Amino acid sequence: MSGRVIVIGGGIGGLATAALLARGGAEVTLLERSDQVGGRAGTLTLDGFRFDTGPSFYFMPEVFDHFFALFGERTADHLDLVRLDPAYRLFPEDGAPVDLTADPWPVFESLEPGAGERVQAYAEEASEAYRTALDHFLYTTFARPDRAVSADVLRRSGTLARLLTQTLAERIEDVTEHPVIRQMLGYHAVFLGSSPYRVPALYSLMSHLDLVDGVLYPRGGMYTLIEAIERIARAQGVEIRAGVDVVGIEVDPAARDLRHPRRTGTARGVRLASGEVLAADVVVSAADLFHTETALLPEQHRTRPESWWQDKGPGISALLIMAGVRGPLPELAHHSLFFTRDWPGNFDAILGDDKRVPEPASLYVSRTTATDPGAAPEGHETLYVLVPFPADPSITDLDGYADRFLDQIGDWAGIEDLRSRIVTRHLVGPADFARDYSAWQGTALGMEHTLAQSAMFRPGNRSPKVPNLLYTGAGTVPGVGLPMCLISAELVAKRLLGETSPTPLPTPLRPGFLDAARPRGAWPWT
Repeated sequence: MSGRVIVIGGGIGGLATAALLARGGAEVTLLERSDQVGGRAGTLTLDGFRFDTGPSFYFMPEVFDHFFALFGERTADHLDLVRLDPAYRLFPEDGAPVDLTADPWPVFESLEPGAGERVQAYAEEASEAYRTALDHFLYTTFARPDRAVSADVLRRSGTLARLLTQTLAERIEDVTEHPVIRQMLGYHAVFLGSSPYRVPALYSLMSHLDLVDGVLYPRGGMYTLIEAIERIARAQGVEIRAGVDVVGIEVDPAARDLRHPRRTGTARGVRLASGEVLAADVVVSAADLFHTETALLPEQHRTRPESWWQDKGPGISALLIMAGVRGPLPELAHHSLFFTRDWPGNFDAILGDDKRVPEPASLYVSRTTATDPGAAPEGHETLYVLVPFPADPSITDLDGYADRFLDQIGDWAGIEDLRSRIVTRHLVGPADFARDYSAWQGTALGMEHTLAQSAMFRPGNRSPKVPNLLYTGAGTVPGVGLPMCLISAELVAKRLLGETSPTPLPTPLRPGFLDAARPRGAWPWT
């Protein structure tokens, strides 16, 4: 007998969760509000130009490899990956551009004598921290935090304590005095929805990704990843219904007991905007966690009502500029980073108490046509610009901001008449994230990864009040980003199984694996 699962939201977390649970033997229906799956990791075709509308860095390849292996498949069966060299080009406000090449240590040495060796040592420590995170923390639900503590973790406890009590910026200051190198080692904090002055130094592990692993790109765009997971989900039997808006989670009252001391109810399905009610034995929400808790759940069943969120940080939002440009843009690499001289002031404008749009701004530009010419008509290029913005849906005049930032890119990169060469463009801002994804305060990524909002301190993936309601995606453990959302899908499967280990599930998963669920799991027939 199979259980019925409804997954709310077709972003990468929802798609991956649906695929895994269908593999496990569940009868899965995925409900997506928009007309296409992918969520923030979407795609847009405009006047012959193709854009990825969300994530554009392919980091942590072993996480993707493991996910495909869960289904007995290989990444290479679905994606055509190419390594980028340079990984990116950096344009400082002052000074010449810097390319991070496949052999990065001479690059640092050229900027500051002795920095090559120091940054290499820093990267080695980052690699060790990265491996520790993969082996002990990222694949755990924290239902049993003690199981993440091994002899290896205890051996590194002194180092881990230091990395948790320093900020990333403070850790980097111990390595180099050069402002550009500091930026090259700290920009990853933006991928965490935060700044190097707010995230713990433990996230120095992210330097392993570009300095050691290198940066990959799937030909055809990042959306080919979404298409691959959608194919797998459908092959496993997932029913995907697009253009369907979930407006409520239906919950029946249920008494507390020793196993569920905070329980107030049991989810029995979801209600659609059309009035239709769909029944389910398990509901998994891949929607924004704030929206799920404060809008979809009845008030008496909320673990995190609106008051809980008042002292929490939504992290950054963004202005996205998708532009089709006439003529070549050799001045830009596939990935280009533009960093202001006053970096602390730039982040304070976005995340401080007096939020405002910084000008000039540190920003990111993706020129996918550097690797993938088919993304634009012949003789043209695509530009995807991400400007970190305050999480504030009231920000208006996106066109005016876009003009200024495009001019900044042209000035800093030495591109003449950049704005006049744009033949089409599309803008997305905080209000769009709030409307299209019900994103908390219009955030672009999700709750930022400060120490108080990371690992075991991040919202868990199971509701204590409604135990058959689970969460997946960027708002829950382990966090934001495509790899983290894939892991979050696996953590839902672990919750249903009652699996509390800190290690990934074995590959491949056998069809029907949910019938092995333990009594402590959340699967209906345990």
